Amino acid sequence: MKYTRPRGTKDILPSEIGIWQHIESVSRSIFQLYNYEEIRTPIFESTELFAKNIGNATDIVEKEMYTFEDKGGRKITLRPEGTAPIVRSYIQNSLHKTEKVSKLYYMGPMFRYERPQAGRFRQFHQIGVENLGTSSPISDAEVIALGIQIFDELGLNKLSVSINSVGCPVCRPVIEERLKQFLSSNLDSLCTDCNRRFNQQPLRILDCKNKKCTTYFSGLPDISSSLCQECNDHFSAVQVYLDLLGIKFTINPTLVRGLEYYTRTTFEIVSDQLGAQNAVCGGGRYDHLVKNNGGPSTPAVGFAFGVERTIMVLKEIQEFVPISRNIDLYLIPLGQPQRNKCFIILQKLRKAGVICEMGYDNSSLKSHMKQANRLSSKHVLIYGEDEAEKKRAILKNMKTGKQKRIKTRQIIGALKHEFKV
Repeated sequence: MKYTRPRGTKDILPSEIGIWQHIESVSRSIFQLYNYEEIRTPIFESTELFAKNIGNATDIVEKEMYTFEDKGGRKITLRPEGTAPIVRSYIQNSLHKTEKVSKLYYMGPMFRYERPQAGRFRQFHQIGVENLGTSSPISDAEVIALGIQIFDELGLNKLSVSINSVGCPVCRPVIEERLKQFLSSNLDSLCTDCNRRFNQQPLRILDCKNKKCTTYFSGLPDISSSLCQECNDHFSAVQVYLDLLGIKFTINPTLVRGLEYYTRTTFEIVSDQLGAQNAVCGGGRYDHLVKNNGGPSTPAVGFAFGVERTIMVLKEIQEFVPISRNIDLYLIPLGQPQRNKCFIILQKLRKAGVICEMGYDNSSLKSHMKQANRLSSKHVLIYGEDEAEKKRAILKNMKTGKQKRIKTRQIIGALKHEFKV
């Protein structure tokens, strides 16, 4: 039987892994500049962790989670997002006792059962940050700036920032009531999901992607006019700090994100090269999530971006050329005794830090040279019967074609000198 990968998943092959490693490397270097440290959480968690924190009225919980019962009868879910597990870890490991502000980042696979489409998979990969411990609007602006810097370093252009404030428990009821009043007259025209959320979580209606529904959002009451004084001051300060950093932004009154834990600031970094689903990065503030999970009162803000969607944009603008394989030395033994000798040399060179490979079979010199070219080897070392008799090996520079002979007893030292290791 011939097996194929599950629908909505992707094999990341050696020929394309370079761009993945590049994105991860750039992200890590930027995180270090901002003093963020890596955290790794399990790929699966208790189902209740996500149901409670993401929200039962969200698409993720209602339709997209991969949930199963383990052999102990526990309900387990493959993580659909990264924030809830990090909050769980933050509380369980008492990170608030060791750091006043915890600045964390993560990388890894997430899982959601949704219709596969361009840039969207059922197993996908996210890179994200969480800044826990400060309510300062500076931290909101900082995480946005951090995201922008990563994309700038990757070479992405045509990016913009959309921001909004969804209020707090004080003013959220006022915002939701105004929204319900505005939508009530057109409720029969909205989709089933919007009707169900109308009474449960009316703010979630604004996250609906159904074009039939979004047409009724024009003329929406200005959410900012319903913010309490503290939320209004916070949102104004975020805008001031973004201005100070020279980050251009627009206020999008329907930007609520798809998760229920957000408070105050929500934002997206968007690309006009991805069509309708154009967000490459999204996040916001979640000041009550830690406390709602049994931890201390801990304000927090963060974001996440999808690696697959970032790669889509990079390929679209042809900003990234896949990294080719490139080794320092390819050893060509011609004969079994010579192969044994080269195998010893190979291992000693690797321990010394030389990137090298060896031909293991009885192929011809011509065939071995083709393989060295395929691997983009900078040099080859040829060691056959004739060389063994003369107690010498031939070192050839593949770029210049120049050759020189190296005494057998001096091969290791000569090659270390050649490659400066």
